[in-house]
Amino acid sequence: MRSDPYKTRHETIRADGLDIFYRHAGDPDRPAILLLHGYPTSSHVYRNIIEPLAETAYVVAPDMPGFGFSSAPSTDAYDYTFENLANTIEAFIEALGLERFFLYITDFGAPVGYHLATRRPDRILGLIVQDGNAHEEGLGPDWDAPKAFFAEPTDNNRAKLPDWMNFEGTRNQYIGGLSERLKVLFPPESWHLDTERLERPGNTDIQFELFTDYGSHIARFPAIQAYLRNHGPACLVLWGRHDAFFAVDEIMAYNRDLHAIEIHVFESGHMLLETHHRQCAAHIAHFIHEVETGVFRDSERR
Repeated sequence: MRSDPYKTRHETIRADGLDIFYRHAGDPDRPAILLLHGYPTSSHVYRNIIEPLAETAYVVAPDMPGFGFSSAPSTDAYDYTFENLANTIEAFIEALGLERFFLYITDFGAPVGYHLATRRPDRILGLIVQDGNAHEEGLGPDWDAPKAFFAEPTDNNRAKLPDWMNFEGTRNQYIGGLSERLKVLFPPESWHLDTERLERPGNTDIQFELFTDYGSHIARFPAIQAYLRNHGPACLVLWGRHDAFFAVDEIMAYNRDLHAIEIHVFESGHMLLETHHRQCAAHIAHFIHEVETGVFRDSERR
């Protein structure tokens, strides 16, 4: 009996010398969508939209190195920069035979995804941005201490950073800055799973090395914005209004750089898919259909 192609499959593939765990569903002959997660999550964050989207696209969601169930080599054995994560994901894409795809980016997935997009703009069918930053407007006052550390990674500047690589910090990624009315919508097993994976030996060093490299992503903002303006990918922006990490002003910065853009803002936080996965899946499926049929670009919507 043949398996149902619309059911999520959970597999591991060798890429760039690492074992990359991924979830996938749908017909590989359909347009692909690559889902790149952020910190402190994994492909688990996409669990609720993979099967709904499989009716429209071939859906692929990998765990990046150091996250989820993928390999997590030590910082001595692997270069934990966003550029190198992109190298590994590029090898993963090639191993699967993906040639062109829609790209979904959020949080730490944004710098990885933008490396892929700026290297090969021709293979990006469309861009879905969910709470993923590419402009100074999205970096509010809470980023002052991290930016100071990125500029001068001294012990003194490190001591001024908030303590976030622990259970409370991980929980805060989900419900930080939210009212009690919204907090109760978030299932706690998500941050418990993230914590269990992040507490593997050596993972604190891995995550801090990646965090430190976020300064290189900020330095690339002008190049990313030039990519958005010059290549003008069709773009769908999905945002949690109460995101505690990236200011909602970021949305208008994307709107400034792109012509073919559609924006939806929800009463949620940084982990939007935990609360609004049905709405987001519907918007993404509609976006893919309109891009594939040429309707989205023709509309030049804002």
